[in-house]
Amino acid sequence: METLHLLFNAVTVIFIAATMFAAGLGTTVAALRSVFTNIPLLVLALLANLVVVPLLGWGIGMLFGLPAAAFIALVLAASSPGGPFGAKLAMVQGGDVVAGAAMQVLLATIGSLTFAPTANGILSASGVGQGVSLDIAALVGTVALLQLLPFAVGLLLRHCATPTARAWHPPATTVSNVTFLIVLAGMLLGNWHDVLALLGSLALLAGFVLAAAAFAAGTLLTTGPPVRRTTMGGIAAVRNAGPALAAIGIAFSGQPAILGALAAVLLSGLAAALPIAAVLNSRRNRPPTTRRAR
Repeated sequence: METLHLLFNAVTVIFIAATMFAAGLGTTVAALRSVFTNIPLLVLALLANLVVVPLLGWGIGMLFGLPAAAFIALVLAASSPGGPFGAKLAMVQGGDVVAGAAMQVLLATIGSLTFAPTANGILSASGVGQGVSLDIAALVGTVALLQLLPFAVGLLLRHCATPTARAWHPPATTVSNVTFLIVLAGMLLGNWHDVLALLGSLALLAGFVLAAAAFAAGTLLTTGPPVRRTTMGGIAAVRNAGPALAAIGIAFSGQPAILGALAAVLLSGLAAALPIAAVLNSRRNRPPTTRRAR
């Protein structure tokens, strides 16, 4: 089991790095600049991911009357923006990958700083759980190593060696796609007993509803054409498991009930976000004549 766990972690690292590297290879400096100088886009994305989604997690948890472990897991997930699956969702839906990847890295970095106080505030106000204390430097370093660095290397190649970047982009995307499927299968197989244990509760439904509501909030609270709006929706729907797992290990002594609930929340969230992205992709790839006929 330990070997399989290490193998899964290695594949997850490859997936995150390959996804961000492929996103960087497909990005230009000018396109990236247009994202980071778009102040309304930045402000609305930060509002959606750092304020609205955590409040949605709190409200959904209270509305569904979740038990303590599931409520804590939902709040931890909702308080942690910038999940690496966000860039993959942008690719799956045929969205604005440049804006999606840039916003994901930004949110993951800022989220490393805001996660603990946000989760603390909600758990304290709701009277559930305890103080969340994390190594902020370690979280920021992880984001920089696994997300920012591969993205920056891909962007540098695209800027300095465009033919090479274009040649490497398809295989990098293939690696991202293959490892994405492996990670999904690993999450399902590795946590199936936790998910089954929660089938009689509302934790799975809460995770599903949170992701769907976050997708809607991220889409509405942004600027630009529909492709960019739905990309921001996908970024909001997918939360960052890293800080949440660290919090469970440090602040909650790795309680199995909270770990199982977090796995269920994350998996049900993907179950909500992936079909939305697939439907958007099918609509965007539909021939123009077919769209007019409808």
